[in-house]
Amino acid sequence: MKLILTQEVTGLGAPGDVVEVKDGYGRNYLVPRGLALKWTRGGEKQIESIKAARATRSVRDLGHAEEVKTKLEAQSVSVKVRSGAGGRLFGAVTVGEIADALAEISGEKVDKRTIVVTNPIKSLGTHEVSVKLHDDVSATVALNVIPA
Repeated sequence: MKLILTQEVTGLGAPGDVVEVKDGYGRNYLVPRGLALKWTRGGEKQIESIKAARATRSVRDLGHAEEVKTKLEAQSVSVKVRSGAGGRLFGAVTVGEIADALAEISGEKVDKRTIVVTNPIKSLGTHEVSVKLHDDVSATVALNVIPA
């Protein structure tokens, strides 16, 4: 089955890529979740618009990504959240909250879909978060969760 990816799928491709996948994977997983569209000859316009939107969201180039990486790794990012007794949070720290905190620190808008949190952050303290700024550049950021 030939599909056009609308969002990044790990191990498969980036938005705007045309990929060939097994029928069941495409029909039962990618298309229902909005990660891909069925490929058609008229889909060329969709590919161009998806790639244009991706270009505006992403960091401009490799050199710019390196600059943003040094800004992010040089500082500790603080996120204020509501917490209960013993330092446990009411819920978890979301990638949206992390993206907003990163934008304040770096001055660059960071897409929340590029933030990788390995385990849900549900306690106060320091945690590590990975941010994929470019295809070749990934930053590891120290995230300090403090009570509000």
